[in-house]
Amino acid sequence: MRLVAAMFKHETNTFSPVPTPLERFNPSFANAARDAYRGTNTPLGGYIAQAEALGAQVSVPVAAEAWPSGPVDATAFETLANAILEAVDRGCEAVLLDLHGAMVGERHDDGEGELLRRIRELRPGIPIAVALDLHTNLTEQMVANSTAIVGYKTYPHVDMRETGEQAGRIVLDMLAGKCRPVMRWGNRPMIPHIMRQATDDEPMRSLIAEARRLETGKVLAATVFAGFPHADIHDAGLSAVAVADGDPAAAEATRDRLLDMAWERREAFVYRGEPLAQALARARAAAEKPGKGPVILLDHCDNCGSGGTQDDMTVIGAVLRSGLADVAAFSVADPQAVAELIAAGVGRRASVSLGGKRDMPSIGVRGKPLAVEGVVRAITDGEFTIRGPMYTGVRVGMGRTAVLDTGTMEIVVTERNHEPWDLGCLRSVGIEPTEKRFVLLKSRVHWRAGYKPIAKAVVDLAGQGVTTSDYAILAFKKLRRPIYPLDATPA
Repeated sequence: MRLVAAMFKHETNTFSPVPTPLERFNPSFANAARDAYRGTNTPLGGYIAQAEALGAQVSVPVAAEAWPSGPVDATAFETLANAILEAVDRGCEAVLLDLHGAMVGERHDDGEGELLRRIRELRPGIPIAVALDLHTNLTEQMVANSTAIVGYKTYPHVDMRETGEQAGRIVLDMLAGKCRPVMRWGNRPMIPHIMRQATDDEPMRSLIAEARRLETGKVLAATVFAGFPHADIHDAGLSAVAVADGDPAAAEATRDRLLDMAWERREAFVYRGEPLAQALARARAAAEKPGKGPVILLDHCDNCGSGGTQDDMTVIGAVLRSGLADVAAFSVADPQAVAELIAAGVGRRASVSLGGKRDMPSIGVRGKPLAVEGVVRAITDGEFTIRGPMYTGVRVGMGRTAVLDTGTMEIVVTERNHEPWDLGCLRSVGIEPTEKRFVLLKSRVHWRAGYKPIAKAVVDLAGQGVTTSDYAILAFKKLRRPIYPLDATPA
């Protein structure tokens, strides 16, 4: 049996000023791609394991994933899509894809749908398994050109390999004559806030539990996608898809149950923050209470894991001025500052104009660097292997990385964007997070994968950035309307 397995992933924030060229994907090809992801907690890792267990010949033409940012450059899209198409054209019995589900390109609002359309056009009858992120904005084009779609059931995403194996199993069983998959999908006019999408909290916890309960009998897979609201496309928002074995009615009933349940709970998907000064006071009080571990401070409006610039200094500046001490901050993406800190050298004092290098015209904000002075505590190559539950086994490259100690805050400064979902982000640069009084993270939910087990308390700090939860400042132009909560509840 010949199989093609590939990864091509990007979560596009159409409000983000951060470009997405080919280099941002840091792609690997052919044997290098297969070797990099074999044994990892990723859908691609699951596909490779399934193929090898069957003794199948598996081609991995490309493995490419870029941190969320603005629309994907047309050249990058064509280069990576063509690598997959060329492998399919050489011949195979099935295609196993590790995609995101919220990719927007310069030329295509539905990146995944366009890729799948091209594969179907090239090989009309080829079975296609697709593993998607929980933040997928599902479209008719994706469903029409796939055989089986399965999405993550965890956020933070710790079930990625499991999801790939579930999608792959359906298609491989189909090839073996064991099932006849049929899919049904739908959506509801609602765009849940990302800060209300964590699957260990309500309302997502009950929805995920129901999806798992429904996966029985004829129902091979049931997925509810919370959606990615910062992709300004027509179909952004909550959706559901079900795969059943030769039973369209079972797939329809499963889909409708999940969508109805989500719609009934729509108000619970609305996030409401608090003023920054009030949150800082609450953080100080939390640190004084008995208990071990750091207070986690979330700079969630500038989260690179949702397309933020990761260089807005609003929250870091406020924490420095507040007098909170013994803080570790991860991270400010600022290649210029990294170069200056490296030039100063470990153990030397340095003054840098930190962050604020990028304007955010979509929300009317100009970049404002912050003058920061301190001692350079560490300089590293920014590479480490993830040991935690999310992306386990994947090698990380943050670019050259430095730590600047102001006396009250150790600030990690990186050349590349990277979200702190793993304790290795701090440990790799010599900071032990369990020993800090406060850990400030530019994250929304993924931080929970590594840091929730050590957290004494958690406080959201609302700064500014293109990952804001304040939809009022986002100028949606393509999103279908009316939609909740932007508009009054649609009929």
